[in-house]
Amino acid sequence: MRQRTSSERAGRLIRCASGADAYQAFLPKALPPDPPLEYNRAIRALDEEANRALGRLDAAVSFIPDAELFLYSYVRKEAILSSQIEGTQSTLVELLELEVTPRARPPNDEVQEVSNYVAAIQHGLKRLRQDGFPLSLRLIRETHDILLRSGRGARRNPGEFRRSQNWLGGTGPADAQYVPPPPDQVMPCLDAMENYIHEEDDVPLLIKTGLVHAQFETIHPFLDGNGRVGRLLVTLMLCAKGVLSEPLHYLSLYLKQRRLEYYERLSAIRFEGDWERWIEFYLEGVLEVSRSAAETAQRITALFQEHRDALDGFGRASSTLLRLHRLLCRVPVVTARQGAQELGVTAPTVQRAIDIFRQQGWLNEVTGRSRGRVYAYTPYLRILTEGLEERPG
Repeated sequence: MRQRTSSERAGRLIRCASGADAYQAFLPKALPPDPPLEYNRAIRALDEEANRALGRLDAAVSFIPDAELFLYSYVRKEAILSSQIEGTQSTLVELLELEVTPRARPPNDEVQEVSNYVAAIQHGLKRLRQDGFPLSLRLIRETHDILLRSGRGARRNPGEFRRSQNWLGGTGPADAQYVPPPPDQVMPCLDAMENYIHEEDDVPLLIKTGLVHAQFETIHPFLDGNGRVGRLLVTLMLCAKGVLSEPLHYLSLYLKQRRLEYYERLSAIRFEGDWERWIEFYLEGVLEVSRSAAETAQRITALFQEHRDALDGFGRASSTLLRLHRLLCRVPVVTARQGAQELGVTAPTVQRAIDIFRQQGWLNEVTGRSRGRVYAYTPYLRILTEGLEERPG
């Protein structure tokens, strides 16, 4: 490891291997921080503001006539963002096109990885809500297994905590920027983290989620997919504790736009013991993301209402148009065949409705094919894809 020393507030460096193969790995202390976190004025104020913003987000979504319409696409936007941080280059339209035309062509690895992320989110929430499963190491492993079950990570031991040393940066542990705990310490560290998640204490929940996220990233328990699972862990904790009624809070856009500061703040925990600056950074992200998501929900609600009002003026065709519009609110990429099946009408009837939507400037054909055309609900996707356009550096 490059010349770093640990303050030992968050953990300590331990020597591993010997001779020319020797390196130092970081062994984190169990949570909570010791000495205890200092609740300075900035942290207290940010925690209060972030909690209020989360409450407003929950309320904003409740005004959408069917929250599932919003959730379907918003979860997929998060899947794209979280995967972009790891270097995956895929678009929301590509993901949605895969879902509506799964047999049209095999997905590339990057689109498959994003699709896996959606499935991992859905699995985690189902286990928590429908199966009554606790937020546990077992659930984390199950989620990871789905995340890496196909695509480029399929050979990186999906669903298994690592049994070998990993590192970040450099060509090996000896010259790495950061070396997580050695494999024989992974399970003790994870067991302590799981105990802390369920420990009854007076630490405010948002702050606790920030501590757990940083600890998970420090342990880095998988060979691949740690960042995506670590970000998803925050959302699962908020839903498990009842702070969010729907999975609408994701830090990926905030962390994507501030990647260097994110890594610096995590590094400062490990080598300077600076938990306070990390918590301030984390709470600022919760606040910013909550406000942004609430605004997005409000804009989408207004868009849906504007288009429904416009469709009322189409006379006898209004019924089919309104039904197609509702389908597009739920699944903003559609084929004529899919529309016919969903609405229980003929393909020509749906195609006529699609043509009207295209004349309104609401639908665009995205494949360029003469057969099996796929149409995207452009105004809706334009709102959803804000923040996706900028590729990570």
